[in-house]
Amino acid sequence: MTELARLKFYATQPHTCSYLPDEQATTLFLDPSQPMDVHVYAELSELGFRRSGDHLYRPHCQGCNACVPARIPAASFLPNRQQKRILKRNADLSVQAVRPNFNEEYYKLYARYIEQRHADGDMFPPSRDQFCTFLVRDLPFSRFYELRLSGRLLAVAVTDALPNGLSAVYTFYDPSEERRSLGRYAILWQIGEAVRLGLQAVYLGYWIKNCRKMNYKTQYRPIELLVNHRWVTLT
Repeated sequence: MTELARLKFYATQPHTCSYLPDEQATTLFLDPSQPMDVHVYAELSELGFRRSGDHLYRPHCQGCNACVPARIPAASFLPNRQQKRILKRNADLSVQAVRPNFNEEYYKLYARYIEQRHADGDMFPPSRDQFCTFLVRDLPFSRFYELRLSGRLLAVAVTDALPNGLSAVYTFYDPSEERRSLGRYAILWQIGEAVRLGLQAVYLGYWIKNCRKMNYKTQYRPIELLVNHRWVTLT
């Protein structure tokens, strides 16, 4: 067991929150000189940390606890009626795991996704440097799960395979395939993959009650939220 007390962390200066624009945010980062060890990462994920590029971080805001870490206990997850329809609707897709890398096929899909779905966010406008810094990292536990239909790339689920679960880092997909609900399907597929691998959970990042874009996360039940340093189950 890694002695987390020996690790060094650094906090950013307050900045405008990406999710709640009326709030100021502070982020806590693991010392970037610390090697990206999968076991340290797994232990920190239990404390609500996430990965972005080469950094492990979690919100560390004064007077605000809106960002609540969320995970799905894979073995006990039961899809609802809508989720069963999404699974059936996407049964014709193939999924392949590849090491993270840059190519134009990935980037063009990513750029279309950002431009059409997140033009109001801090990742707009997309760029190749941004894509590589955020998602294309040479880490042994990181995967690009390609979702394809007869060879055509529809989505990429960027996922970290940890000893305690799969961490859903980011998913980007073809915005013209709205009927497929590809973002939701990617989560459902990762839950099934976690079960297949015998892993405990799928880590979804942060749920924010007053952020409409985060509402989908609590549609997966049961779900566990990290509240007062304890994982609490919502059924």
